[in-house]
Amino acid sequence: MKNLAIARRYAKALLLIGKEDGQAETYKQELEGLAALMAREKQLEQAVSNPLYVAAERKRVLQAVLEKLNLSSIVTAFVNLLFDKGRISFLASIDAYYQQLVDELKGIARASLVSAAELSPAAIEKIRTTLSQKTGKQVVLEIDQDPGLIGGVVTRIGDLVLDGSIRTQLLNMRESLKRGESV
Repeated sequence: MKNLAIARRYAKALLLIGKEDGQAETYKQELEGLAALMAREKQLEQAVSNPLYVAAERKRVLQAVLEKLNLSSIVTAFVNLLFDKGRISFLASIDAYYQQLVDELKGIARASLVSAAELSPAAIEKIRTTLSQKTGKQVVLEIDQDPGLIGGVVTRIGDLVLDGSIRTQLLNMRESLKRGESV
């Protein structure tokens, strides 16, 4: 829970700067690239964030990486601030929350779609279009498969869960029968 509060605080601060100077999208791409690099290169992430190493050496490694990436001065200063405040290990969480904030700013909603079987591109597009109409936002779908659903789909968009899976319908039917309701 503490991680989320820290990520939220720093991501909102960077977004405020991005909105003010009109560079929120640029910062999004730069932060995402750095977070992806750190996630991909575990040794680099350890060299920068592990407190067992001398802070000055860790900072020097971070500076070398930032120079090679040629990031904007704001993102460079932001990452240096994270390091100085001992929050560099939260970079992935901050990036994830910042991505959401920028998407909200641009009117984009992210949703996950889990189906029992592979869906056709036409079915996926129909679901995406329907969700866009219902939310009034452009919807980006993350699609996954779970054979345990038996059939149907489960869609999550924000806090809303639309569960049209056969498994859930069967569980609901069983509960209704237990209570003595007619199905």
